[in-house]
Amino acid sequence: MPTVSVKWQKETFPGIEIDTSQPPIVFKSQLYTLTGVPPERQKIMVKGGILKDDADWSTLGVKDGQKLMMIGTADEIVKAPEKGPVFVEDLPEEEQVVALGHSAGLYNLGNTCYMNSTLQCLHSVPELKSALLSYSDSVRGNGVDQASHNLTVATRNTFGELDQSVRPVAPLLFLQTLRKKYPQFAQQQNNVYMQQDAEECWTQLVYTLTQTLTSEASEPPAGPMKELFGIDLVSRVHCAESGEESLERESVYSLKCHISHDVNHLHEGLKHGLKSELEKASPSLGRTALYTRESRIDELPRYLTVQFVRFFWKRESNQKAKILRKVDYPLELDVYDFCSDELKQKLQAPRQMLRDVENAKFGLKVQGKASSSTENEGSSSNAGESSGMDIDKADSSVPKKQLTGIYDLIAVLTHKGRSADSGHYVGWVKQDDGKWIEFDDDNPSIRKEEEILKLSGGGDWHMAYICLYKARVI
Repeated sequence: MPTVSVKWQKETFPGIEIDTSQPPIVFKSQLYTLTGVPPERQKIMVKGGILKDDADWSTLGVKDGQKLMMIGTADEIVKAPEKGPVFVEDLPEEEQVVALGHSAGLYNLGNTCYMNSTLQCLHSVPELKSALLSYSDSVRGNGVDQASHNLTVATRNTFGELDQSVRPVAPLLFLQTLRKKYPQFAQQQNNVYMQQDAEECWTQLVYTLTQTLTSEASEPPAGPMKELFGIDLVSRVHCAESGEESLERESVYSLKCHISHDVNHLHEGLKHGLKSELEKASPSLGRTALYTRESRIDELPRYLTVQFVRFFWKRESNQKAKILRKVDYPLELDVYDFCSDELKQKLQAPRQMLRDVENAKFGLKVQGKASSSTENEGSSSNAGESSGMDIDKADSSVPKKQLTGIYDLIAVLTHKGRSADSGHYVGWVKQDDGKWIEFDDDNPSIRKEEEILKLSGGGDWHMAYICLYKARVI
């Protein structure tokens, strides 16, 4: 990689390495961190004219030790208007973005939309941001490896930049630490970094934060990630041939929506995902036998992650092929039907309180106390109140902040294309004011709620790959 110096105004920045396997936008992002000049304002003089974002380094003849010149003005701190009221429409574009109330976009550093969309969706969880803010820069004494520590710090810093920046953020340090911790994200083809699976990036990042954001005071060590995203499952494993039956417990961080020819709705796909068949050794038969595993949710998280299992390994093409089938998903998801009997019993009182609050808002009769009878709950509906519902009139005998089994959609990660390792990923995030923002790398744009429900598949348009739901509490 050639090393160059860059002259900008009266300053010279020596010893800047150019990764010629990456597009020039990555080099411009490096200069952005040094000078504060956004990539779109940079004019860098090279052979043949001004350096373009998608230029081929091999044709530019950049040599080791060469001195380049850059022209461009750095970002200025946005100042509040000094005189009178100003309408949003009259503000500069940068200030309009701030006024709209959503965070910045992320530059695509070369097939990194899988990473950008993951970060934008997880960035929508304020409790996660709070936990990251309290994370120490020094390596903690709980056995955390340096690569995991660095990735956690990089996540915290990237989230901070997204909240404080008006212009798009270049997540260079995060990308470098992600590839250091998980080398599979550094795979190259023809000296170009390959597209990766966003679900794998999501899973690995959540796993890392689960290991690092822990409380050493608890035994065993626990942390916010378990409460925020962890799902406890209890599974009945039964062998029809031998009559053997056992109970197994496990913690997972997402529910799977399995897609088949008879699945048209998320609720049906989740039902399929909680039931499976497996072969294992039978002690009574003395050989391998077929078992059925039926799982139920025994503990719910604050944020429920749902993955649509849209990709499978296709031997003929030796790649992950995509299931394009349309699968509808709701803005409001009720998972009561998927819960264990014990959890259903715990949910009855807060669910009744929630209904009383909703009925009171519409002037309907309020029962007052939760019914002790077992509920026969519906599955899902397409509309609902905000997760931050006003519950001041709720029965004070029941502690607040109880989960109800009802969740509201706050983020969708979509994929457009035919393979998980190609195509394009985008994050769609609901804001506190109810607006939805499409985070297409460095280009955020406002979307209507009805557009979010159209991301259900059935063609080559963006379709939901991961949905993030927020618990409605009482």
